[in-house]
Amino acid sequence: MRRDPKFSVLISVYKKEKPQYLIQCFNSLLQQSLPADEWVVVEDGPLTEELYRVLDQYERQNPELIKRVKIREHVGLGAALEQGIKRCSCDLIARMDADDIACRERFEKQIELFLNDPALDICGTWIEEFEGDMENIVSRRKVPVEEQSIREYQKRRDAFNHMTVMYKKQSVLGAGNYKPIPLMEDTVLWVHMLQNNAHCANIPEYLVKVRVGNDYYDRRGGWTYFKQYRDGKREVLKSGYINEWDYLSTVLAQLFVALTPMTVRGFVFRHILHKM
Repeated sequence: MRRDPKFSVLISVYKKEKPQYLIQCFNSLLQQSLPADEWVVVEDGPLTEELYRVLDQYERQNPELIKRVKIREHVGLGAALEQGIKRCSCDLIARMDADDIACRERFEKQIELFLNDPALDICGTWIEEFEGDMENIVSRRKVPVEEQSIREYQKRRDAFNHMTVMYKKQSVLGAGNYKPIPLMEDTVLWVHMLQNNAHCANIPEYLVKVRVGNDYYDRRGGWTYFKQYRDGKREVLKSGYINEWDYLSTVLAQLFVALTPMTVRGFVFRHILHKM
């Protein structure tokens, strides 16, 4: 009889999360065809009373499942995940964002890939993006499937959808773990893992539904957003993974997207960057 490996789910929650979205996220995890062995929920700074009530309720109902990691002050996603990785008990870890929805067979299909390829270090999936109702799909994001294509694609754009990845804890730690690099914590980690000879793949299926809308597009604009992107890309340039042309071409493209009006930016994401 086959014995599936144990795995953790890693989620970071902070005070701006909407409680109803967190409930939908948690329910999608409970409904998995292959459920996780633990959820490591990092509380990134003080939360709202409504969010605490949601966490308390699920913890009471699933006391052996949920491990809460409380951080006194808000530190940002990279630093929160850096701590969360260390608290995961399982060597396999699945990332999830607190407002997204995992399709029922997501974990089962990722575990199947790890079982079929013991050398695999990281595996992601494609995503569908929705506004309002979960069935209102407005865009999709495909990423390369094969390793060589992933390595080449990462020079220009992220070759993994962060909220979909499952990776080996030791592979993440061996690449230096997450760094507190706002906006680009995942980008820099992917580069470090690839430079550390991580074996990688993506499943060509839409296994996570990602919530988008005006807030989503608004956060991806403005001068502060652009500077964070530029600074993160400089870290990638310093690593030697990309050359000056890769750096300049992607930064200039991001400058255009960041400084356009939100309605135009939303169009670019839906119809160019994440087209159906």
